[in-house]
Amino acid sequence: MKILLIGGQGQVGFQLQRSLACLGELHTTTRQSLDLADITAIRETIHAIQPDLIVNAAAYTAVDKAEQETKLAQKINAIAPAVMAEEANNLSIPMVHFSTDYVFDGSKTSPWVETDATGPLSHYGLTKLEGEQAILASGCDHLIFRTSWVYDRRGHNFLNTMLRLAEEREQLNIVDDQIGTPTWSRHIADVTAQALAQAHNDDAFWKQNSGVYHLSAAGQTSWKGFAEAIFQIAEADGRRVPKVTGITTAEYPTPAKRPLNSCMDNTKLKRHFGLQLPDWQVSLQWVLQS
Repeated sequence: MKILLIGGQGQVGFQLQRSLACLGELHTTTRQSLDLADITAIRETIHAIQPDLIVNAAAYTAVDKAEQETKLAQKINAIAPAVMAEEANNLSIPMVHFSTDYVFDGSKTSPWVETDATGPLSHYGLTKLEGEQAILASGCDHLIFRTSWVYDRRGHNFLNTMLRLAEEREQLNIVDDQIGTPTWSRHIADVTAQALAQAHNDDAFWKQNSGVYHLSAAGQTSWKGFAEAIFQIAEADGRRVPKVTGITTAEYPTPAKRPLNSCMDNTKLKRHFGLQLPDWQVSLQWVLQS
């Protein structure tokens, strides 16, 4: 199988390079090699490679900046996936795409399921939802994985920001009324590869499984709880850690509104593929102690 991985240098894309390598011949693009704001370039890349599968791990993820760079965010998060899906449908090949918990408005008190009504609060969430909708409308076979609070030891994310600030500050004020599930990018990549491996020698796989899935770790916490867990492990390793004080979302205004509840139900993922992620705290220990 020839796989085209788009966005191979992002947090999830970098891990996908490893996890997808055993499934076939991997062709990877990066931000430098493929401009996702260039529709013609996307089509030319797909036509040149003639893949058997497209995996799109690229996205505009600067949530607050997207409130100003609305057109660029829409090109990368909505229009680019639409073009990929159209080409996938033309070639009669499947597509894998990654979306976000930010397609929801956060008003629900229990974990979100795939059939819940969406209602993004930010332009970032809106463009990610538009990307989902374009793929669904294209007619191509697809897996859309909604992830949440993604982190890794590389790249720009909450974990690395906290570790950096721990070296710089004695005290941190962290939002405590937004809840979600920190999810390690490696586990997202591994679950994706294991789900795709089930497609081998199964002609009915895509007909039975095409759709949207929630893909996040087990458990839940707040941003404050996430920070405290990071510092607890760091302190046990002899690192300097700051004092953490919880604050409300109202006390920490940002250009883009965030959902108060980002927790997602992963039952559908387990039912279709027999796959589930460990508790977020277990994953965090693996990341920081590896």
